[in-house]
Amino acid sequence: MRILVGNHIDPSIRQRGDMRAWTQRALWFARPGDLLILCCEPDAAFVDYALAYTGVKRQELTVLVAPAGAWGERLLDPASLTEPRFVEEVRAALGAAGASAVTEVFALWPSAAVARLAEALGVVDRFPGAAFFAQGGGEIGNSKANFRALAAAAGVPILPGRVCRSSSEAVQATDALLKRSAVDAVVVKQAHNGAGVGNQLVVRNTEVAMDHVGARHLHRLAPGLGGVTAYWTERWPWASGEGRWPVVIEEFAPNADAVYSEHYVSDEGARPTETGRLLYVGRRLSHQVVPLDGVADRVRATLLEGGTRLAEAYRAHGYRGHMSADALVLPGGDVVFTEVNAQVSGSLHIYQSIAHGIVDITATPARQVCEYHVPPTWMVPDFAAFLAALDELGLTYDSETRKGVIVSMPAVPLEAGEAAQFVFCIAYDPAEGHAAAFDRLDTRFAAVPADRYDPAHHVGTGTASFSS
Repeated sequence: MRILVGNHIDPSIRQRGDMRAWTQRALWFARPGDLLILCCEPDAAFVDYALAYTGVKRQELTVLVAPAGAWGERLLDPASLTEPRFVEEVRAALGAAGASAVTEVFALWPSAAVARLAEALGVVDRFPGAAFFAQGGGEIGNSKANFRALAAAAGVPILPGRVCRSSSEAVQATDALLKRSAVDAVVVKQAHNGAGVGNQLVVRNTEVAMDHVGARHLHRLAPGLGGVTAYWTERWPWASGEGRWPVVIEEFAPNADAVYSEHYVSDEGARPTETGRLLYVGRRLSHQVVPLDGVADRVRATLLEGGTRLAEAYRAHGYRGHMSADALVLPGGDVVFTEVNAQVSGSLHIYQSIAHGIVDITATPARQVCEYHVPPTWMVPDFAAFLAALDELGLTYDSETRKGVIVSMPAVPLEAGEAAQFVFCIAYDPAEGHAAAFDRLDTRFAAVPADRYDPAHHVGTGTASFSS
């Protein structure tokens, strides 16, 4: 039996909104006999749907809902995991064998609270990296500022940039980087955020290409040092989390290809698990493709070598588990690394469970898997409506052809009257591509004007006033 915890980044590090749907991707990792801990009752239709693909029977799983904490059912409150009554509920679910039945504790986010739960249950030795995580290792391993220091120490190439701990230092760093930039642009990064949500592209050159860039926020600088100073007067609180975290400022690399190398880090060492590509549209993460294709052997080798060196560096600090080393392939073919996600990334379920476990991308004929985020222009009312459309359009996944759409997480509307937001995978023949399938769905569901949403804001909310 494994204990799977469907949590997300600790709210003490970064506040998140409604994560009910996103954390239910833990179902893709479930095996017979496992115990799942979630922030809410899982969507029944999605449970049946996902388990039909994995072959696990519903009765073979035990699902416990953690006590509602500060965020209700929208997000698992770390403090709920060690409430005495809940610890006893977990113990009871382990059955007569008790702690001896537990083979592993697996969490989407390496929280200190999960380490405390494992200790309370007497299974702390089955939570890899527990000692590191119990002392705040999750924050240490997922900081973009710490990444730059560890990458430099490991000799892994990174973009020119600086880690800043004050607005005055940020002014100096931004001015220096702009002076050396060929395109008059830098990227400002929050230490803790993902999918480009915590990145701002700061530009003087209005001609620079930016639609493909993983930076939700955009700022056009006024000329001279005064424009840089004014920017940091306004944006330092946002970038630093009200002064809690350092800020990363990097030279902007235009027309780069966003790729990643995933690894599993254990006591014995680190091993690569998959490579892939991230694609951005309108500065939003639009879709990602596995396995990585269309790169030269030299690029692939450099990506794997650098990712492995980073994995070993994080391993030396105590990190254990899945991690992703994100990188850019520059137009000339050089590879530079941009961050490490020392957690179960948003890619693991795509390649481990769907691409390898269901589609079997290593079999013949060749297949690839692309996962799309539902665009903000789509209006999908619910899970059932999307599945019905797949059937009508002939896009439901076919196990014989190994092509079609598999929905990766439940389509749960975030607010009453809002469209559901979720992700879905397209399994396809690489010679045919995935665009045709996506376009058919786009024709069916695109109903919201493209200018209703600012790229800087989360889908389902209005325009962000701080983007300029």
